[in-house]
Amino acid sequence: MANSLKSRLQEDLKGARKDREKLRTLVLSMTLSEVRNHEIEIGEDAGDQEVLSVIAKAVKRRKDAAHQMRAGGREELAQKEEAEAEMLSAYLPEGMSEDEVRAIVVEIVGGGVRDMGPVMGQLMPRLKGRFDGKEANRIVREVLSE
Repeated sequence: MANSLKSRLQEDLKGARKDREKLRTLVLSMTLSEVRNHEIEIGEDAGDQEVLSVIAKAVKRRKDAAHQMRAGGREELAQKEEAEAEMLSAYLPEGMSEDEVRAIVVEIVGGGVRDMGPVMGQLMPRLKGRFDGKEANRIVREVLSE
């Protein structure tokens, strides 16, 4: 079964190779490799949701690495990591604002859920790849403490 997001990654990789874009070729081939490893792990072809999850993890990993590089005084490496994260972010759905996430949290809490774990359990599937989990955790704590 053809996977639209995976197919798009493969087509973009072909284009990057044809245009001799080294960084883009490297990032896309690493991402496709991660998708393939995930497929082996789950034992079937990855759907769009699984591919989005792999890309979101790759973006998060690069942002964290950029933060660590900057803390270590390696600005050029931090910029490289951020450029890679930016490249992959183009494949993720449009992000959500903090206000949108806060509204969802208030809706969940208004439904009677008052504990951190259950709120996060309902929230995270709705945010998948569109908002950072650490920030979501902070917002949930703020709403629950109100």
